[in-house]
Amino acid sequence: MMITDVDDYFTKGCGRCSRFATPECSAHVWGAGLDDLRTICRDLSLTETVKWGHPCYMHADRNIAIIGAFRDYFRLSFFNAGLMKDPEGVLETQGPNSQTPGMIRFTENGQVRKMEQVLRAYLREAMAYADAGMKAPKTETALDWPEELGEALDSDLELAEAFDNLTPGRQKSYILNLNGAKKPETRMARIAKFRDKIIAGKGALDR
Repeated sequence: MMITDVDDYFTKGCGRCSRFATPECSAHVWGAGLDDLRTICRDLSLTETVKWGHPCYMHADRNIAIIGAFRDYFRLSFFNAGLMKDPEGVLETQGPNSQTPGMIRFTENGQVRKMEQVLRAYLREAMAYADAGMKAPKTETALDWPEELGEALDSDLELAEAFDNLTPGRQKSYILNLNGAKKPETRMARIAKFRDKIIAGKGALDR
């Protein structure tokens, strides 16, 4: 069960896995660096909240940045990253399916203090965009449609109608998941497994 009190994150973790509230929890391992990030965000008068089990920082009723910790690193991720100019070249993409660099990765606790002035500048930049009501333009990228998905929809009218009624984001979640499988038989097995979720109107990552 994810935490709802932001203080719990810095003492116990997010609550998403079995390492919660143990010395092995990533939030504990990276505790010093996370505390430094928190201090910087609060010093800039960002509003501290909890979203998705993680500390999220807001300004002008807009999400500005969110903190996350993992086994090998911890990070500060910016919302509306498409607007960020990144003059220091420190922003990275968050994954293979993300095209906009919006994350600063830390692999040592001491890096936060070394980068404090850069972090403050980037956060102030993001806050200024929020004050101005600016949002990054959406960029649409063409996705490779899995052949097996097309065949499944052609042969299953109920599935085809349900898939067509999904939001674009949920459709994309299935396409990305299927494209992640190298073998046709794996993609076919995933489609069969996903059928009930698609009929229920859920995305690939929904429970």
